[in-house]
Amino acid sequence: MADIERVTTLKILGVKITNTLSMSEHVCELIKSCAQTQYALRILRAHGLSDNGLHTVFRSVAVAKIMYASCAWSGLVNKRDEQRIDAFQRRNKKCGFCQPDLPSFQELCDAADEQLFDKIQHNEHHLLHYLLPPSSSASQCYNLRRRPHTQQLPQHPGHLMDSNFITRILYKNIY
Repeated sequence: MADIERVTTLKILGVKITNTLSMSEHVCELIKSCAQTQYALRILRAHGLSDNGLHTVFRSVAVAKIMYASCAWSGLVNKRDEQRIDAFQRRNKKCGFCQPDLPSFQELCDAADEQLFDKIQHNEHHLLHYLLPPSSSASQCYNLRRRPHTQQLPQHPGHLMDSNFITRILYKNIY
């Protein structure tokens, strides 16, 4: 057991997680990787690629890198890291590499969360469906206002659980 190395960061399926569950290193790595895409876009522009082509390449490379597995890690992103990603997007808008109406990082994450939750909720064979809490009995017995889902709301044990995808999406838009 003495020769087992203790590490402070772990890369799981391309997402870098620290022992403090911080996403700062992951975001830093993302920005560096996407900066290389920025260089490639400059070269493509110099070779005559149209603005629409640049937008398509940016969305399919840089935005795809940023959004990869975002449902799993975006709940752990702090405001500073979110601002770094938004600043990267603003720089690319200014350079003309991406569409001027590209949503912010938080809006992209919200859309991805909603899309995944809809798939989980409406497909009982989905791999994550078993993580959903049972349906609320109150929604069956009372004529309550319409909610985005009928599941029971889990307890609020703390900040870490609030960062969990299922908890985050169940509590979203409940008011």
